[in-house]
Amino acid sequence: MLWLNTPPAEPDAQAAHAAEARQARLTKPPGALGRLEAIAIRLAALQGRERPRIEGVRIAVFAGDHGVAAQGVSAFPQAVTAEMVKNFARGGAAINVLARALDAELEVIDLGTAADTGDPPGVIGQTLGRGTADFTREPAMSRHQLA
Repeated sequence: MLWLNTPPAEPDAQAAHAAEARQARLTKPPGALGRLEAIAIRLAALQGRERPRIEGVRIAVFAGDHGVAAQGVSAFPQAVTAEMVKNFARGGAAINVLARALDAELEVIDLGTAADTGDPPGVIGQTLGRGTADFTREPAMSRHQLA
């Protein structure tokens, strides 16, 4: 079963409280780490422990094209999306470098590129169609595609 079909664990309120109390005891002004403090507390709640661990890091890249690109709102043509998917599969993109630096697993999920990617190895095909429709003219997706 793909991880995205697995329901998340319920947050542990006791672990969150313990992590928040720990943050208050650290030698630093409250809030000095910005959002990182809130993220650490949230991770503690999700992991059920006062001091969360970051291991088994997974990065997911969801690729797809928007039909509204036909209105000239995108910086690059839709063909670039398929080329980027191929580059992710070859390990040549910036996200690949980041994943290697973090010793993270990289997943690339093709939700629907307008141009054919050729099904590169390692790319998960969850295609909903060849991109979405132009939402300025019609609904971007059907109810069936959303389900």
